[in-house]
Amino acid sequence: MDELDDKILEKLNENARKSYREIARELNISLTTVSNRIKKMEDQKIIERYIPLINQEKIGYDLTAIINVKISHGKLIEVQERISKDTHVSGVYDITGDWDSLIIAHFKDRRDLNGFIKGVLSMANVEKTNTQLVLNIVKNEKRVLK
Repeated sequence: MDELDDKILEKLNENARKSYREIARELNISLTTVSNRIKKMEDQKIIERYIPLINQEKIGYDLTAIINVKISHGKLIEVQERISKDTHVSGVYDITGDWDSLIIAHFKDRRDLNGFIKGVLSMANVEKTNTQLVLNIVKNEKRVLK
């Protein structure tokens, strides 16, 4: 990774559907250079996939929740894998501190959230949860770190 790779990644973060030709023109480099560098970053798994950034509210998911989960010792991965399969869930993370896992999930309404939380609490090896509702999303994107 060098400065040019960073610039190419920035352009893809702006719009992952941007053509290689547009990126080359904007960065004043050859189309071949863009193509080769992106291919190399894909091969090295620096770029893992291309996904749309979806506005959850526009598709009816008005609640975003951050849920901390306390999991019985030795069962972390097993429980996280079960939770990650739920369609509400957009992220599952191992974390440090008093909680074992952090979940980011989206819900249509309080009833939808309530059903999810009760489902998680009913899972074997889940000891407790703590839920926070997101009031406002200021930034929601993955960016190139420099």
